[in-house]
Amino acid sequence: MCGIFGIVGEYSEVKAKKALNLLSHRGPDHCGIIQKERLFFAHQRLSIQDSHHRSNQPLKHQNILLSFNGEIYNFEELKRELNFEFKTQSDTEVIIAAYLKWGVDFVQHLRGMFAIALLDGDTLYLFRDRLGKKPLFYLNGDSFIFASEIKALVPYLKKNEMNEDALLSYLSFLAPSPPFTFFKDICTLAAGEYAIYKNNTLIIQRYYDILSTKPNIITDVNEAVKSIEKALEESMELRLNSDVSTASLLSGGIDSATINYYAKKQGLNLPTYTLGYKEFKKYDERENARDTADFLGIQNTDVEIDEAIFIEASDKVLDTLDQPLNDPASVPLYLLFEKIKEDGHKVVLSGEGSDELFLGYRQYFEYLDIESAGNLVHKNWLKKYFRANFSMNREWEWYKRIFDDTLLFRTSGESFTDLQKNLLLKRNVKDNTSLKYLAEYRERFVNSEHIDESTWYSYIDLNLFQAEHFLTKLDRVSMAHSIESRTPFLDHKLVETVFSIDPKFRYEGGITKSLLKKVMQGKLDEKILKRKKKGFSNPYMEYLINSKKIELIKEVNRQTGLFTDEKLDEYIKGTSTGNFKQHVWGLYVLSHWIKKNLL
Repeated sequence: MCGIFGIVGEYSEVKAKKALNLLSHRGPDHCGIIQKERLFFAHQRLSIQDSHHRSNQPLKHQNILLSFNGEIYNFEELKRELNFEFKTQSDTEVIIAAYLKWGVDFVQHLRGMFAIALLDGDTLYLFRDRLGKKPLFYLNGDSFIFASEIKALVPYLKKNEMNEDALLSYLSFLAPSPPFTFFKDICTLAAGEYAIYKNNTLIIQRYYDILSTKPNIITDVNEAVKSIEKALEESMELRLNSDVSTASLLSGGIDSATINYYAKKQGLNLPTYTLGYKEFKKYDERENARDTADFLGIQNTDVEIDEAIFIEASDKVLDTLDQPLNDPASVPLYLLFEKIKEDGHKVVLSGEGSDELFLGYRQYFEYLDIESAGNLVHKNWLKKYFRANFSMNREWEWYKRIFDDTLLFRTSGESFTDLQKNLLLKRNVKDNTSLKYLAEYRERFVNSEHIDESTWYSYIDLNLFQAEHFLTKLDRVSMAHSIESRTPFLDHKLVETVFSIDPKFRYEGGITKSLLKKVMQGKLDEKILKRKKKGFSNPYMEYLINSKKIELIKEVNRQTGLFTDEKLDEYIKGTSTGNFKQHVWGLYVLSHWIKKNLL
């Protein structure tokens, strides 16, 4: 796990080294730089495999340079089929050997998480892994510059300007959608994409799409359970391979319990970590986590957070994220990783992806139920009624879409609807404007062999809600503490296994995570399997209100005039009764970024 940075074109050595230093937290073990005329190619290393200096990067072979962030879990297997004289025990060298054999198709042979910069002569290739676990940003200006985090590119902007598409997609879906970032001119590769830069020309192409997996290959539920179990166990085995100390997150839920069950089955009692909140028992999972730890016979450490700790850390965390990300869990997760680092661990296993794969959110089932209303023959009256009677209630929006024959499900992270944005922002936002950010994904789904809408739910959530929201949070807050996070549920072979199964097995009977619960039946305590999902909830709004930091939203709005005062007040007042909490947190995070970068 590392940070990559490079410039193709004219550059200042002093400025380049300062920008590179902004990524030092991603790789404190070694800083490597290769400099030539019109080329600055660099790497910040966090040593996980083969800590010997022979594996330091950038790695050079003939006219090839490589700077790589991530882990290739099947590198030992690949080494056996590659005719190459290996000089290290790391996974990095395998990438060069694979490229020499297969060209750009080498990426199809990799199993893991990665952001790769590979320079072959005068051609630069950039790759982001299939499911977006590792970040990769670029700025195509007077010179072409790439980096693992936005903060290393900001010094190269002529002026800080906000990207309007990033703003609108963020308000809709909690995070800006690719290729946009909040900084105009800085872009990101999407999951499964790669870039080719040569002769001042940039081409973006897609090398992977989950939808290429054929549907309904597995049509027997028992076979489905066995296939998932096999893929999950294999994914865990690969991710437990490390030369450094490994820990795991533990909540009271099935995902983290499953990860720690398989770790123990493979002979590892991983130390686990759980968050708790002083004076807010309804958000606290320590008791449930202790029950799980006792059942599995593993060690658990809890970290307690209060308002003072949360507020003190919040500005630092928002700066770490580089741009607005509407996930209030980023603050407590940052504090949890801080403790894990203190205890000396460099790798952490986490349960991201399970909900999206196995339909773990109750609202998936609500959407499936509402989809059926679209089959009503006589729905014109209902269409007119919903059009004439606007409501801020989310269910109103859902039924309106169905009766309008427009796309119902637009990610589990949908926050502000287009009509809500139109009322909030001092600009005209037409209904269904946000569909432009989903259009490419929806087109791929419609043109695929997959027809079950539940597959669409998983597909768009894995690409946006997971890759750009949850995985962004996980990467930034873990790497801020120089910790590598691994996500066993997001092994692409496991994902493809689930996408090859008759989709109705995931939702028939109305049970969330039905298939995963079948896999873990008899392995985990029934209390764990039946425990109500709590999620990574926390008292962020209580803290924001009590500390009066919520006033930042109005302060920034007075200077920018971005929002209508009346509607803004309505959202903020709603938080006192538990409404619009994530909406308002999103506005707070946005205000923090605007104040720091634009005012």
